Amino acid sequence: MNSTTGAEKNLALLQFAMRLSLAVGFFMLAAKTFAFWLTGSAAILSDAAESVVHVVAVSFAAYSLWLSVKPADHSHLYGHDKISFFSAGFEGAMIIFAAFFIIYISIEKWISGLKLENLGMGTGLTLLASVINGGLGLYLVAIGKKKHSLILVANGKHVLTDCWTSLGVVVGLTLAIITGWLVLDPIIAILVAMNILWTGGQLIRQSIGGLMDEVDPETEAKIKSLLDPITQTRGIEYHSLRHRNTGSTLWMELHLLFPKGILLENAHAIATQIEDRLKHNFPTRTEVTTHLETLEDHADIHTDRHDQGT
Repeated sequence: MNSTTGAEKNLALLQFAMRLSLAVGFFMLAAKTFAFWLTGSAAILSDAAESVVHVVAVSFAAYSLWLSVKPADHSHLYGHDKISFFSAGFEGAMIIFAAFFIIYISIEKWISGLKLENLGMGTGLTLLASVINGGLGLYLVAIGKKKHSLILVANGKHVLTDCWTSLGVVVGLTLAIITGWLVLDPIIAILVAMNILWTGGQLIRQSIGGLMDEVDPETEAKIKSLLDPITQTRGIEYHSLRHRNTGSTLWMELHLLFPKGILLENAHAIATQIEDRLKHNFPTRTEVTTHLETLEDHADIHTDRHDQGT
């Protein structure tokens, strides 16, 4: 009962964080649009465009969070939490799209002629947006890592890219105000766009790795550090270890090799102890499946099956 209550509290916290992100996203979009209307700045326009993309991405992330916690059913036997990797990839793609749009707008403004007004007020609004997004992004990443939610971590990183975008705009506009060099406006916007391309690329790389069940070396090392001593002390061996992370659940499977003649109930009890130890030593929800074999003749049995094509 306590574990269920804890899971519900974690979900409530994640949902609150996502709703907060979406609300702040709409506020940032309104503030930046107003700042562009005041100034006509290409940098501020590019910043506002990134906020449009952010609102779309957060909306999809909120849907992904809702779907990821749905239990397994007859059509999704392993649950729905792998949507986390798809959500991270979508967020990364939106960031890259925003970066290219920023570059396009900046070049277009540069070619057509630069005319800026009310830079002081526009810069102040953009700075306020940067500070708010910085605090929100750090909060989302911290909660996402603590609760092992890839969706929330990806969203937090997107918010932080929005923060850096706004901060870069502030620096560029401040320099433009001080020096009178209006060309700094599009130049800074392009530099900021190049920077956030890196973050988007990282999210897509993480998404592809998760969808392709890429092995995490740290997880592999930890599993073996748990398995080696517990199997050695019980006089058994293991092989065919496989594992994958589906977003919020770690799945493992392995073969346990027991001395020939051991009672099934004793072998099953040892296998259950090993499964419990693995489950209780990882912060994420962990599912472990073991296959029991005899130590002396398992190689011959596997060879016969291979020869028979089974």
